[in-house]
Amino acid sequence: MPYLTKEKKAKFFADFGGNAANTGSIEGQIALLTERISQISKHLQANKKDFSTHRGLMQMVGKRKRLLTYLSKHNLQGYRQLIEKLGLRK
Repeated sequence: MPYLTKEKKAKFFADFGGNAANTGSIEGQIALLTERISQISKHLQANKKDFSTHRGLMQMVGKRKRLLTYLSKHNLQGYRQLIEKLGLRK
């Protein structure tokens, strides 16, 4: 069973990327990674010894961090709006 359906992915890209077909938008990618990170975190709370999933989670967190850094350098206003929408960086 996939973690996200096509409709959910399209909704993320429509909400954050501006268009459902704009799957390359940085904002949409960050929102999608944030959703995956939250789902995997819930999984790891129940399965503490799943080390391979933990490694994948750390890779996703690193990728999201790199995308956020890129966004903050190129579009500071969009970065701030996205952080507030997603509830990151308290």
